[in-house]
Amino acid sequence: MTVGSPTTDNLTAAQANKGLRYTCLQTILTRGDETPGFPDRPCPAGIMAIHHFPACWDGVHLDSPDHQSHMYSTTRGAFLEAGPCPASHPVRVPQLAYETMWQTQVFEDLWPADGSQPFVWSYDDRRGYGTHADYVFGWKGDSLQRAMNDSCMFHACGSPGRPGILQTQTVEEMNRCSVPNTVTEDTEGWLSVLPGQKMEM
Repeated sequence: MTVGSPTTDNLTAAQANKGLRYTCLQTILTRGDETPGFPDRPCPAGIMAIHHFPACWDGVHLDSPDHQSHMYSTTRGAFLEAGPCPASHPVRVPQLAYETMWQTQVFEDLWPADGSQPFVWSYDDRRGYGTHADYVFGWKGDSLQRAMNDSCMFHACGSPGRPGILQTQTVEEMNRCSVPNTVTEDTEGWLSVLPGQKMEM
């Protein structure tokens, strides 16, 4: 399943998807104060992109042509429990969220004096509205069933240094994980423009 779309290019559409947000990290543990676009100021501990996936399934299709229609989002954002599922998508599934933390504090010198946003997604999104994510099932053994049976939420399911039904990794362990490059790209020289659709400013 997927959430969001790189073609989202306006604030109204970005606000409509409560599951896609950014947090200007004051510390590595900052949660809340979410925005639908990139933060508009330097962030002391970096920027976190948050992707909440839908928690309601139609109970029939394992996928759909757009990789979204077989699911339905009742996400309330801000790490709240999702709302009740509608009759069209009656099967509740575990809530899944990605948190990606970007160490933007090392680029504080890039912030323009006029306060404009210095960061840009690689598909030429300068506001952050087009953030999106994919999820492919990847649970090991019976870990998903154990988590569902336990009905734990967030850190109660397991965190480094805290007991829980799931075994988790530290950030350092996660960062040591790597995947061999399988895509050949022309990476020589400079690009005159970023690939992707042109965004209206």
